[in-house]
Amino acid sequence: MRHGIYNKKLNKTSEHRKAMLMNMLNSLIKYEQITTTLPKAKFLKPQADKIITLGKKETLQTTKRLMSKLQNITSTNKVKKTLSKRYEKRKGGYTRIIKAGFRYGDNAPLAVIEFVDRDIEAKKVDKKKKEPVKDKNIEKKTATA
Repeated sequence: MRHGIYNKKLNKTSEHRKAMLMNMLNSLIKYEQITTTLPKAKFLKPQADKIITLGKKETLQTTKRLMSKLQNITSTNKVKKTLSKRYEKRKGGYTRIIKAGFRYGDNAPLAVIEFVDRDIEAKKVDKKKKEPVKDKNIEKKTATA
């Protein structure tokens, strides 16, 4: 019988599971879309929805609870300032899971978890803008001239 069992264990210790959940929540908030395995996505979805619901309440207590769950001030600020404003008229269902085939190495089912009405530019947060490549021949000609 499964009485009183709260969530899936995902074959991990409780410390590993908590750390993985926190890291995945921070990545989801930062990039607004992540690719992971289907069981992990199903484990993450209710937690992400609870984080957004917490962020919609503007009190010091909810900020402290967000900070304790996320352990990241930039993620907490993004939830409080950006995501809560985006979803203030929505009552729930802030995330969606889209199945994405199977992983090549071990044939694990993959899924994409993303925010509904996500910002497409959020995926490019860490990518550096490419600088134009300077031609060395041009620099030599200008130096000798």
